[in-house]
Amino acid sequence: MLGETGVPLKGIRVLDFGRYIAGPYCASLLADYGADVIRIEAPGGNDDRFTVPVADDGSGAMFMQMNRGKRCLTLKPGSPEGREIVRRLVEAADVVIANLPQDALVKLGLDFASLSAINPRIILATASAFGSEGPLAQNVGFDAVGQAMSGAVHLTGTPDQPYRAQVNYVDFGTALHCAFGVMMALRERETTGKGQCVSGSLLGTALAFSNALAIDHALNGIERQPIGNRAYSSGPTDIFRTRDGWIVTQIVGGGIFARWANLVGRPELIDDPLYASDILRGDNGEALSVIMQHWCTERTNADAIAELGAARVPAAPVLRAGEALAQPQVQAMGLVEPVAYPGAGQAVPMIRAPIHLSASKKLAVQRAPQLGEHSDAILIELGYDVEAISALRGARII
Repeated sequence: MLGETGVPLKGIRVLDFGRYIAGPYCASLLADYGADVIRIEAPGGNDDRFTVPVADDGSGAMFMQMNRGKRCLTLKPGSPEGREIVRRLVEAADVVIANLPQDALVKLGLDFASLSAINPRIILATASAFGSEGPLAQNVGFDAVGQAMSGAVHLTGTPDQPYRAQVNYVDFGTALHCAFGVMMALRERETTGKGQCVSGSLLGTALAFSNALAIDHALNGIERQPIGNRAYSSGPTDIFRTRDGWIVTQIVGGGIFARWANLVGRPELIDDPLYASDILRGDNGEALSVIMQHWCTERTNADAIAELGAARVPAAPVLRAGEALAQPQVQAMGLVEPVAYPGAGQAVPMIRAPIHLSASKKLAVQRAPQLGEHSDAILIELGYDVEAISALRGARII
């Protein structure tokens, strides 16, 4: 079984060789529900530790989120001594996560063939930009590459200026897919006793998320063009300026459209053939947005949201990052879990896996590890004594 009642992944050990988001976030989701996750990091720290620093030791905002609940072992895995440490780690592990190119995995002995020779029950989760086959397989890439190559960037923004999303949804989506794959592989291992390789890619995730756009083009033959914040298949779906800010509406379905039309004083639109379906409301959405913008111009954000909410029309204020976590709804949902980190000016407002299981629970929130914080303890678990650990540190292996 995967774990004891109430803590689904207790007893599962994960080795996290991941970088930035796709690998580390996958591992952090497993840590939330009880897995013992060991982050393997270079002796001087990995680059992703120091992105957007928020603490005295240089640890960054992204690092805090991606590496909550993990232990940290510093290591040079390519050295002979490092390979021996990796071998011992793999012998006792269940999952290895490494979003590295295939050639790097082979060089470090982290490819599935090498790992399974040490431990046939091991599950390897990898994430790359373009997978392991094809003309781009050896190319590297980040989130924006997936966004751009999926068609999503072309359709975002304006006709003369495409925009990528600031939130790295392709990275996060790849991490979620990999975590899903790991759970399936763990379940399969209960039957077969053997591990397997779980492979994800940024391009695959980006195409999966934008698949409806490709299906639309393939079957309808329509070459969609960017239309700002409006939508192709609903309306008025857009972002509107009010007297003191911005709001978004997403009007989907005939019932909601009718309620919106009555609210803005245009009931005749309900039976207008131009707006008889969602796709027609999208096709003719520019005129609907003009009507909605006029309605919003006369109201504050609070007034507009209150009226739309009372009419059961989907709408929300466009908030700054600093406003998002202060919402009463966010507090009511218990999404924010403050956790202290050494050298940070205040508690880190952590949001972990935003799901609830009725019979299982997350572990209590734990901060991200400091560099090498758990190296000695982990090596002692592997059978190294104090003298051997000292020698490894002296040689800069750890």
